[in-house]
Formats: sequence, structure tokens, C-alpha cells
Amino acid sequence: MKKIINNIDNLVHEMCSGIAEAFPDKVEYDETNKVISRKIKKTDRVILISGGGSGHEPAHAGFVGKGLLDAAVCGDVFASPSVMQVYNAIKKNHTDKGVLLVVKNYAGDVMNFDNAADLAIDEEDIRVDSVCVNDDVAIEKKDDRRGVAGTLFVHKIAGAMAEKGAELSEVKRIAEKVINNVRSMGIALESCTVPARGKPTFELEGDKIEVGVGIHGEAGIRKEPHIHSKAMAKKMIDRILSDLPFKKEKECALMINGFGGTPLQELYVLANDVIKLLKTKGIIIHKSMIGNYMTSIDMAGASISLLKLDEETKALLDEPCDSLAWKEF
Repeated sequence: MKKIINNIDNLVHEMCSGIAEAFPDKVEYDETNKVISRKIKKTDRVILISGGGSGHEPAHAGFVGKGLLDAAVCGDVFASPSVMQVYNAIKKNHTDKGVLLVVKNYAGDVMNFDNAADLAIDEEDIRVDSVCVNDDVAIEKKDDRRGVAGTLFVHKIAGAMAEKGAELSEVKRIAEKVINNVRSMGIALESCTVPARGKPTFELEGDKIEVGVGIHGEAGIRKEPHIHSKAMAKKMIDRILSDLPFKKEKECALMINGFGGTPLQELYVLANDVIKLLKTKGIIIHKSMIGNYMTSIDMAGASISLLKLDEETKALLDEPCDSLAWKEF
């Protein structure tokens, strides 16, 4: 295994420090709790905090900024941040209007973010609420679905609502509307390599793909023979639309998300196939995002996220924002 790192035990700290050193006018770094926060603090809005295990960059620290997150809590690689990390992020960044936690549906994240919220409410009398993202349609049972790249649409739209000065109940309402209308599906061509482990997290034969992978290096729901991009696009879109039906002429936002080890060249090939497929179904794409947004270190593969839009969510999606990894263009 060859990686550009110094000490494996210090990897997350050095990564966070690198973000803060590179963009000192935009973010600041709480070294003790591994929290990246907005440099210019807002005192008159609901605060949006998210986070999770590291290894998904640019998520989550890359989405700290205007119209997006106020803070991101960085756990170890593929490991939830601790209760105290999240609690201290809430303490340091809260306002009188309250805090909304955006949590991905993984057991460790849900438990630690919920316990941190309870602690902040009980010990500090801070207004805290949360939402849980479960957009991964690879898993049949909704309660068990993982939170994956569709989480970024929650950050953007809830962040835009918070930026407008909305109350906590309204920011939570719009976040839940996005969660109810976003679905994702992923396919991997090669496993990722966690630095501390030093070898791939799952074995995959050269002529096989993993269908339905998550973002923590876990294997998918099944192995299948390798197929070309058009067939991958159809497999993922068919699964998404079976769970999130669209009427003709309805609008969506599309994200083609790389897992960290796939060239943009290939992501654009997949985008070409997905967009043409959606057009044949009469679905209007209001906004497309192609690139690495929520990765799995160096996994080769991609996911597709589709967000069904209405006039409210469309307008908020179009609101200006500015972070390291998401800028309006």
C-alpha cells in the first residue's frame, strides 16, 4: 500500500489541519474535537451541523460554508465521531435559534449524534433537533437504508433555508422533505484500501462488480458480471425510479458521485448515459452535479442520486452558496 501520509494515527488531524491551513479565510479547526467550522460565525440563524467518519472527502468538511453547513465533525476513518466531539461542536457553534444535526443512517452516527444532542439540551439548555438521511435504495427495508451521497442535497437545501433566517422547525421540515424525495444507488468496480488495514476491504474478481455498495468500504448486496456504462446507468436508475416514481415533465436534481478512484472521464460517460435515459422517460433535469462529493477513500465506482424537486426545493437548491467543495457555477 502506497499513500501520501505520515503517521496513520495522525491522518485525520493532519487532513483537517491541511484544510484549515489552505483556507484560513473560510474555515477554522478545533484540533481537540476535530471539528471544521465556518470562520465567520452566524448569530442570527439556525446552525447546521453534520459529520461522520473520515474517508468520504470532500464530505463533510468540504461543505462547510455559506448556505451549507456551519460545522462538520470528523471521526476517524470510517468511524463515527464520539459523543463528546459532537457535543463540543454544538456548544461552540450554537445560536439562540437552535441547531439542526444532519445524521446519516448508520448505527454509530445515530447513537452518538442523538446522545450528544441530549447532552447539549440537558446540560447547556441548547435547542437541538436532528434529521436522519436514508437515501440508499440498495437496501429494501427503509429503516435500514444507509445515508449516502443524497445527504449533500439535504445540506444544500436545509442550509439555504437556514441562511434565510428560518426557524428551527422550518429548517427541519425542509430537510425532511428532501430526505423523503431523494434516492441513491451505487456500484463499485474495485474496493477501497483503509490506511490502517493496508489491504482492500473486500475481494472482487476482475470480471465482477459490487452492486449496492455503501460508503464505508463495505461490500455490496451482491456481485454481478461487469457491464458497460449504459447497463450500469439503467440498473441504478431503474432501482431508484422503482422507489421514487416520477411523472413526465417533473423536475429533478441529479448527482453522479465518484467514490474517489474513478476518473472524471468515466463519470462523464456515466452522466451521458444517465441523462439520456432520464430524457427518454420525460424527466426534466434542473441541475446536474458530476464529480467526487461523498467518496469511499479510493474506491473505484460511482453512485447516482436523484432528487425530486418542487418549486420550494428548486428555489432553495438554486440559492447561492460557497464552500471548499460546492460553489455555484
